[in-house]
Amino acid sequence: MPHSSPIPVDLLRFNTCGSVDDGKSTLIGRLLYDSKSLMEDQIEALERSADLTGGGQINLANLTDGLRAEREQGITIDVAYRYFATPRRKFIIADTPGHVQYTRNMVTGASTANHSILMVDARLGVIEQSRRHTCIASLLRIPHLVVAVNKMDLVGWSETRFHEIRNQFEDFLPRLDIKDVKFIPLSALNGDNVVDASPHTPWYSGPTLLGHLEGVHIGSDWNLDGFRFPVQWVNRPNRPQDPEWHDFRGVSGQISGGIVRVGQPVMVLPSGLKTTVQKIWTMDGPLTEAFCPASVTLQLEHDIDVSRGDTIVGLTTMPGVSSDLRARVAWMNTRPLQAGRKYFLKHTTQTVQAVVTSLENRLKIADFETEENPKELGVNDLGEIRVRTSRPLVFDSYSVNRLTGSFILIEPGTNQTVGAGMLFPPTEPIKPEYTDFAI
Repeated sequence: MPHSSPIPVDLLRFNTCGSVDDGKSTLIGRLLYDSKSLMEDQIEALERSADLTGGGQINLANLTDGLRAEREQGITIDVAYRYFATPRRKFIIADTPGHVQYTRNMVTGASTANHSILMVDARLGVIEQSRRHTCIASLLRIPHLVVAVNKMDLVGWSETRFHEIRNQFEDFLPRLDIKDVKFIPLSALNGDNVVDASPHTPWYSGPTLLGHLEGVHIGSDWNLDGFRFPVQWVNRPNRPQDPEWHDFRGVSGQISGGIVRVGQPVMVLPSGLKTTVQKIWTMDGPLTEAFCPASVTLQLEHDIDVSRGDTIVGLTTMPGVSSDLRARVAWMNTRPLQAGRKYFLKHTTQTVQAVVTSLENRLKIADFETEENPKELGVNDLGEIRVRTSRPLVFDSYSVNRLTGSFILIEPGTNQTVGAGMLFPPTEPIKPEYTDFAI
């Protein structure tokens, strides 16, 4: 019997960010340890490494700092992903580096997160890297942010110091676009206010960090306005012995926005051909409707030309189609970005050739002001650029849809990802009457 696909609200993806030694890896280790989410062999491995890296005590940071260089230097270099679950919710954690040299890795880990935990050392307060990571979280449109004021035990659990740091953030948060911000005082090393409430903060009446993560509402984070379906592949099972699947032809991919229903009229872009959704298939059987970000196979009513890289959309809330793009980019390569450079641009399920036609500005993290028409963007710089692609892209503004509004730049020859881009709104969205040819 066909049924609907649920909107995923029981899985929260979050990342930790902040400066070096603010306690990001220790916090994740404490979350896993105190929530009883570790296997016996993991605990035994921590105990074996205690004399080497923990001074005789268990070093919870070793749960995520798996590289030898990370343990030797006591810093996070690469993004580490961990999974754990409580009775209320499942979690995927991205532990991202704090060192400015590895800011690009922080962008990678935060790109799929719908929640971010920004660590701040209570002794140091807000520093440039704190501002940089808050700005990146805002640019990446991460809808929820917790400012975890860590190492409160080293400032005597001072309520005054906690509010000083909160005021420092609130001085510049209005310039950024983050709708949900919470502040929590804690000690990751000792576990205060991480999983269990701390007796040292009677002046704090909010939830623990885990309590907040379990309760934060994410059902409205997915874009359900405007159906978007980048085609990943054309599905031909090739099962002649099975009459039901003998002539089956469907298009498979992940819903990047909106809702699709059986009987819904849709359009294939960039060709503009129109048809109707006949059936919606998953591994578990047919559906009557499906939501972002489900992966499905659509069986269309008419046998029209559809291939990988095309986008199937609904006839309301139309996207833009253009070869001239304006975007904000986070540059990740030591070789600077300059106007005239050619790259491969990967957007949804297609990769096209692209050239950077101009550098519009560069964002100065210190004061959030912009430098107009810079000569280049260096590693870890954020700036606005214009790009021309070899074929038109079907896209939305990143502020509207993080999946269809983002891209990466790939360097030819090395195949290295050198930049992550966030698209600005299209000059003019296409109209449903994009083509006169309607099937």
